[in-house]
Amino acid sequence: MQTAEIQRWLAARREQGLYRQEQQVQTLPGGLLRCHGELFVNFSGNDYLGLAEAAPLRQALADAARTDGLASTGSPLITGYQPAHAELSAALCDWLGVEDVLLFSSGFAANQAMLSALQGPDDLLLLDKYCHASMQDLLTSGQRVFKRYPHQDLTALAALLQRSAASNQSVVVATEGVFSMDGDVTDCAALLALLTPDRPLLLDDAHGIGVLGPEGRGSWAAHGVQVSALQCLMANFGKALAGQGGFLAGSRDVIDFIRQQSRHYIYSTALSPALCRAMQTSVLLCRTEQWRRDQLADNIGLFRQLARQAGLGISASTTAIQPVLCTDNASAMGWSAALKQAGIWLHAIRPPTVPQARLRISLSASHSELQIRQLVQALVQTQPATAQHRTTTIPENCRE
Repeated sequence: MQTAEIQRWLAARREQGLYRQEQQVQTLPGGLLRCHGELFVNFSGNDYLGLAEAAPLRQALADAARTDGLASTGSPLITGYQPAHAELSAALCDWLGVEDVLLFSSGFAANQAMLSALQGPDDLLLLDKYCHASMQDLLTSGQRVFKRYPHQDLTALAALLQRSAASNQSVVVATEGVFSMDGDVTDCAALLALLTPDRPLLLDDAHGIGVLGPEGRGSWAAHGVQVSALQCLMANFGKALAGQGGFLAGSRDVIDFIRQQSRHYIYSTALSPALCRAMQTSVLLCRTEQWRRDQLADNIGLFRQLARQAGLGISASTTAIQPVLCTDNASAMGWSAALKQAGIWLHAIRPPTVPQARLRISLSASHSELQIRQLVQALVQTQPATAQHRTTTIPENCRE
């Protein structure tokens, strides 16, 4: 592409209110964030349990940097798989009740590895329409047979399953446990009731791990589902577990099948050993410190109560992710900027990341009651006159 074309594209992006740019920030304890010397209450992070500021976790990383080092020095199948990786994998297996685990550099890579390996060449992939970009990106190659069913519409999914059964089409179903931009939770038990062992379910639980279910095992556990009912589970360390990287979990055969062919696993440098040691500590804290999930639940309940009392248009989400829909990109960007003036850091999320622009409120166990009250007050005081909270629609470029 020529430079002139690039410049025209960037100019159009700015005019459409879709231009993206990093902002250098420093996250601080107590739900705070510093940007250009100013302090804000941070409602845009994914540190759901407040583990990012946990002293034992920070100490574990510092200690491991001295004993295990920062560099894995190679891919997992060359020199990258070290004792720290093996012990983290064992801790995850024990926590989740699975036979084996593969560690990846990111949740994005793990999702791509899962779908690339487990959708066979003759399989029809049925994917919830709101699934993460890491899943949807694989659909653009033109080499995969897929259908996207309406978001959380199990009736529509059942109809697709019936049609595929009538034509003897093999099927794989993939969805998220907690949807990252809407905060709604998939009823895994109800979804699995539609499936049979030869129609497996692949679950992305990046926003459910650590937060939902006994010991924070995830959204599937919260619905009483056995992990063996999933063919493969993807989760990551970068949200509630306050680290970096991702993993796939499942039966020994399924995980070994992915290990043998996943380019994301074979050709990527393994995670830092020091980080793996820290994530062992994170898993332990997550399992044993139930008070973090209790505090998060209290904060979610308080926000929703105050928002309803204030007449704010909020969704039905009962998770840490609380979206407030906006009429357009300009409204979302203006509202976000006004909130910054009030000391609230709340990022505007715009298409194509989401079908409809919104403020994505992300609550944490580290937020205080005062901070949540400050958020709701600021939302009310800065709300654009044109704000309308309406049902999300799907733009043409997001349709099948």
